[in-house]
Amino acid sequence: MSLELSDPEKPVIASITEDSHTPLTWDDPREIRNPTHWGIGKKVFHTLVPCCAAFEATFATSIMVPATPLLMEAFAVPRTHALLSLTLYTMGIAFGPLFIAPLSEVFGRKYVYVVSLTMLLAFTGGAGAAQDFGTLLACRLLAGTLGSSTVAIGAGTIADVWALGKSGGTASLFFILGPFLGPTLGPLAGAYVLHDRHDDWRWTMWLLMIVGAPIWLGAIIMNETSHAKLTQRYGYVEAQLTEKGLFAAAVEKVLIGVKRPTRMLCTEPIVISLAIYTAFAYATVFSYFGSASYVLQRYYHFNERQVGLSFISVIIGYLLAAFMFGTFDKTLYAKAVAAGNGTAAPEHRLYAGMVGSIFLPISLFWYAWEVKQNGNWAALVAAGIPFGLGSFSIFLSSITYMVDVYKARAAASAIAANGVLRYLLGAIFPLFTIQMYQSLGPHWASSIFAFVALLLMPIPWLLFKFGHKLR
Repeated sequence: MSLELSDPEKPVIASITEDSHTPLTWDDPREIRNPTHWGIGKKVFHTLVPCCAAFEATFATSIMVPATPLLMEAFAVPRTHALLSLTLYTMGIAFGPLFIAPLSEVFGRKYVYVVSLTMLLAFTGGAGAAQDFGTLLACRLLAGTLGSSTVAIGAGTIADVWALGKSGGTASLFFILGPFLGPTLGPLAGAYVLHDRHDDWRWTMWLLMIVGAPIWLGAIIMNETSHAKLTQRYGYVEAQLTEKGLFAAAVEKVLIGVKRPTRMLCTEPIVISLAIYTAFAYATVFSYFGSASYVLQRYYHFNERQVGLSFISVIIGYLLAAFMFGTFDKTLYAKAVAAGNGTAAPEHRLYAGMVGSIFLPISLFWYAWEVKQNGNWAALVAAGIPFGLGSFSIFLSSITYMVDVYKARAAASAIAANGVLRYLLGAIFPLFTIQMYQSLGPHWASSIFAFVALLLMPIPWLLFKFGHKLR
């Protein structure tokens, strides 16, 4: 039985399947080497690896926060210097993917995963074994820079496997949640491992290696998912690169990966405004770790483990934000799609962000003025719920909005630009948070963040109203 191809221009493979004499195309459902045609178990595995890898890379940012006093004592350095272990690692996450992630388009995603995770574990081990402070900082910087590309290429892997359908959206949501869950769970895990290991700060690094080892093994086991590499491998397109051309292509991809996000961050109003807003929202999450530790220990007599447990309220907020985003996606956005005959303006992705923009300053003012000597700790910790809801809603809306605006041609660059500023501020904010709380007191120190959130609150609302003109 013959089967006519809907697109005669598509390349076909010469091999014949056992049950049909019809040549296969790459998009043919019978072509099981195409990741979108894999079985559900294989798809789930190739989703878990990038999700866990992104979690591991961001989990490593804050796991040393509870160990800050121990680093101060071990290396005889002030608090600001001790916090550089967080700052330099996070700065590595900000800039490393610009140079490393584009290589996945040349060498394939699997090889970048394996090399990146290997570097992350190797330099994390080096940090744990460091005998002087300079070695610790150097290893943390290299671990963040060389090990962070998993944060950038994971979305591409999920798109390779699930395409852009409903299942792909759900998988992407789990991946996006990783960069928020990682830093939030880091202080909790760090506090407990320090308690169980008699305040040995090196165990924060050993824990990262224990968590990362099975993820690294998963990366070795996983298959290549890049459609560009697979279509070359299986003869659907002709491989035109020599060894010299491969190197040149890698350099070209890296230059594009650096120049295009930089240009967009300087010239695109949509990218600029959302980068500033999401970077501030993400940086306040990092500041929250330091401020909560200071406030809850000084005013409520919490220990480090209890401080870590208090961050569960923020995680509840993240989950509520994901639920709210999904609800808007199935109601208001779906109605806009129906009204637009199958398409909706990208601005309809901003509903959750508009709600989140209200919750963020409310939570920060709540957190600022609820602080009381021997007050009700639950009332203060509960402020983390609207805080998590607001910050994550803003991030979800911003990412999906930029994907819809810039589509495949430039969405990756827009998201990369957003990531640079987001992690850069996340690296810087903890350096001055405690000083602010010591100088201004918890009420006004937190209020400053709240007032900035108020100043930035109109951004998603203005984009919803005028975004079509900017586009």
